[in-house]
Amino acid sequence: MSKHIIENLIEIMTQLRNPKTGCPWDLKQTFHSIIPHTIEEAYEVADAIEQGDFEELKKELGDLLFQVVFYAQLAKEDHQFNFNDVVETVCEKLTRRHPHVFTKQNFENEQQIKQNWENEKVKERELKAGKKISILADIPKNLPALSQANKIQKRVAHVGFDWPKISGAWDKVKEEVIEVEEALDSNPYSDEMAEEIGDLMFALVNVARHAKRDPEQLLRKANQKFTNRFVQVEEHLNNMNIKFTDATLEQMDNAWDLVKINEKKK
Repeated sequence: MSKHIIENLIEIMTQLRNPKTGCPWDLKQTFHSIIPHTIEEAYEVADAIEQGDFEELKKELGDLLFQVVFYAQLAKEDHQFNFNDVVETVCEKLTRRHPHVFTKQNFENEQQIKQNWENEKVKERELKAGKKISILADIPKNLPALSQANKIQKRVAHVGFDWPKISGAWDKVKEEVIEVEEALDSNPYSDEMAEEIGDLMFALVNVARHAKRDPEQLLRKANQKFTNRFVQVEEHLNNMNIKFTDATLEQMDNAWDLVKINEKKK
C-alpha cells in the first residue's frame, strides 16, 4: 500500500483542474462556488466528533483538508498564493501567538495567555487595515448568528465591556424575559416583539459564554435531544396503533413525558 502524503493530494488536485484532462465539475468551480461545500464539510466534521465516530471523523477531516487544497489550487492558478504559502502563514501566526512556547517570554496564568492571543489578533487586524479600527471589525457576517453573537461578546469582553460575574449576565436574561412578556401582552406579532426576542437570545449567548460553553454547540445538542425524543414519541404512538396525524395533543404530551421518564431510568 503506497504511502500518501500531502504532495500526493496536491498533485491529485492539480490533475483534477487540468484544462485538458481534468474533471469537468472541478474545472468549472470557483472560490465562491465551493463555499457551500466547505461549510458542509466543516459541519460534518463537527457531527462526527459529536457522534464519537472517529472512523468517520478521519474521512471527514480528509474532505475538509481537500477543501483547503482546492482553494490553494485556485489561488495558484490566479497567481495569488499556493498551498505552501498557506502552511507558512499559519506556522508563522501560531509561533508568534505562542511566545510562551516558542520564545523565553513567560505568562503567569492562562488568562494572560488568552490576553496576549487577543492582543496579537488586534495587531493583525490593524496591520491589515493600515489604521486603528473598531474591535468589532472583520467579524464574518456569514457566521451562524449564535456564533457571531458569541464572537462579538468575546471581542468586547477583551476590552473590559463585560459582566464581572455570570450572575450579571443571568440578571440581564431575566430583564429581557420581562421585556419579551411586555411586548407579548402588547402585540405578539409586532416588530418590537421580534426585537425583544432577539435581545433575549443575545443575552442567553452571554450566559453560555460566561459558563465557558459554545452557544452553537449547545443549541445543536438541544436540537439533537429534541429530535431523539420526538422520534421515540412517534414510535410510542405507532406501537399504540395511533397515526401521528390523528393523535391528540394530550396523547403526544403523554408520550413525550413517558420518553423523558424512560431517559431518567437509563
